[in-house]
Amino acid sequence: MFNKYHFLHYNFKLVILTIAIAIVGILAIGSADESLQNTQIWGVVVGFVLMVLLSLLDYNVIIRFFWVYYIANFILLFMVIFLGEKGNGAQRWIKILGIRFQPSELCKVIIILSLAGYIYKYKEDFDSFKHVIICALIFIAPAALVYKQPDLSTTIILCLIFAVIMFVADTKWRVILGFLAIAIPAFLIVLYLIMQPDQTIVSEYQKSRIMSFFNKESTANDEGYQQTYSVMAIGSGQLSGKGYRNNEIYSVKNADFIAEQQTDFIFAVIGEEFGFAGTCSVIVLLLLISVECLMIGFRSAELSGRIIAAGVGAWLGFQAFINIGVVTYILPNTGLPLPFVSYGLTSLISSFIGIGIVLNVGLQCKEK
Repeated sequence: MFNKYHFLHYNFKLVILTIAIAIVGILAIGSADESLQNTQIWGVVVGFVLMVLLSLLDYNVIIRFFWVYYIANFILLFMVIFLGEKGNGAQRWIKILGIRFQPSELCKVIIILSLAGYIYKYKEDFDSFKHVIICALIFIAPAALVYKQPDLSTTIILCLIFAVIMFVADTKWRVILGFLAIAIPAFLIVLYLIMQPDQTIVSEYQKSRIMSFFNKESTANDEGYQQTYSVMAIGSGQLSGKGYRNNEIYSVKNADFIAEQQTDFIFAVIGEEFGFAGTCSVIVLLLLISVECLMIGFRSAELSGRIIAAGVGAWLGFQAFINIGVVTYILPNTGLPLPFVSYGLTSLISSFIGIGIVLNVGLQCKEK
């Protein structure tokens, strides 16, 4: 196995970037909720170990058993609907052997591995409509269960991952245009139906979030209060911030005006305490991680490696963009964690797993 690896090409740059953003997350969570900091540290340690181990395990061996991971995750997602634990209006968590986790977070990396495994297996005649339809079904089945929880934001991320993978897989333009000809009108119809008073497509709290985004002034103290206060927190940080764990009485964070500040709105804590410089640093780190994954995919010697690296890069990049867009009030409130930064062990460890597999893709890349 190791004779295929080019250890001189081990991507330490990606490792350093990942560790750096994870450390930022530990510091930010320690300020948002000190009681959770040690748990986050253990999550980073476990995630780092898994990342290193997976970086040395041939990704072709991993995707060979993609049906095993896929079916296992599908069963877990199905169990969430009936046995899952509720929180914040959604049922997304399940507890097994005393361990509470989110199968929808694992679904992101498993969808990437499953599509990479299937497309690589049938790469010779993948352009046929049959295989494209099967890929769509591989994606739709778990995505529908995620949407049912309800978890619209993760469903959107899965859609974006699927779109990027199908593009990277060299799907013929006639197939892509055919799907777009169906998907775009369907999206517009669904959007119109969501706006109707008696609709049942999205839950009431999801609809209120969407409507509050388009009526910011009238909902600033109701549905839009989280985003309103998060923008205030970021703006009050100015250039260099108010300081780490500051005791200012005018701090939005210290006054607990931002709900879920240790998870979905952790970026607001960084903005208030580290200012414009801190938020830009986080954006640059996440952007570099995403771009580095895409570059590894570009240099991959095999189609499966290209799909995995591009899929992980798209997943982390899009998720970071949506999270920051929500916190800065340029997108409707969703509920996505900021990769490597927000509190949430399933999300954190899943992200490390994705990076670990991408590192292995890099070890088997074509010579520069």
